[in-house]
Amino acid sequence: MRFAIYGTGGVGGYFGGRLAEAGEDVTFIARGKHLKAIQDEGLFISSPNGDIHLTETRATDDPTAIGEVDCVIVAVKAWQVIDAARAMRPLIGARTMVLPLENGVEAADQLAAELGDNHVLGGLCGIVAYREAPGHIRHAGVDPFIRLAERDNRASERTQNLRTVLSRATGINAEIPDDIQVAIWSKFLFICAMSGVGAITRAPIGETRSLDETRRLFIAVMEEICDVARASGVDMPDDAIERAMNFIEALPESSTASMQRDIMAGRPSELESQNGAVVRLGQKCGVDTPVNAVIHAALLPQERQARN
Repeated sequence: MRFAIYGTGGVGGYFGGRLAEAGEDVTFIARGKHLKAIQDEGLFISSPNGDIHLTETRATDDPTAIGEVDCVIVAVKAWQVIDAARAMRPLIGARTMVLPLENGVEAADQLAAELGDNHVLGGLCGIVAYREAPGHIRHAGVDPFIRLAERDNRASERTQNLRTVLSRATGINAEIPDDIQVAIWSKFLFICAMSGVGAITRAPIGETRSLDETRRLFIAVMEEICDVARASGVDMPDDAIERAMNFIEALPESSTASMQRDIMAGRPSELESQNGAVVRLGQKCGVDTPVNAVIHAALLPQERQARN
């Protein structure tokens, strides 16, 4: 299968690298020093599932140089999705699938608005990974998984084929859930709480989950997200928060969310697509979200400074 990886950071670099390792036709879209390092020396991935060095890696910053592909995996930051959707049009043929692996809950709608509903799948992933250096991806935790499905949950040959291709790669657990919207919001539940609490405390997950005060803050953030999801028509299970907390408990103690790392480094972050989205979507469906509103407001000055 022919893939384009739009965004070659921790997520795109890892999953695209594993697909290339498995023999799939993969082209990475990157930029700057990261792109040059991949072009000159290949892509390195350090992982508990086995290190790899892809020496003959195709990478570019120009989607028009690639042409139409079978699947575009979208792994840019959530705030970059709309611009990425416009730029990836040369990759889109009549049968191209677009699989977003974003942290938020709005990416599929944003992609569909630009590219058409028929191209866009529902998707999410789980992994702790980051770009350690130009051309080098570090997988630091979580057994990597991808969940994908048609956005209306209908069975389709194309999603079954894509799941099969993904599952053939070492270090990827690919599944089609019964309800992709529940799966997306369930991931959003823990990543938004982990991102927001981590960003305001500047502490890794091992510290925040061990303190009663910040542990209660996790749960308060999640309760508001569940309320917004249900008001938006998503059938969140009764044990959604318990499952999310179990996932948080299983993370390595030093784990941090990408939004937290970006804010701490003074870079633009996914604040508006995470805690900001909870506030915005809550207002849209008439659900109060005071805890997420405080987190969003507390981090907003730093976000604006980074973007300026």
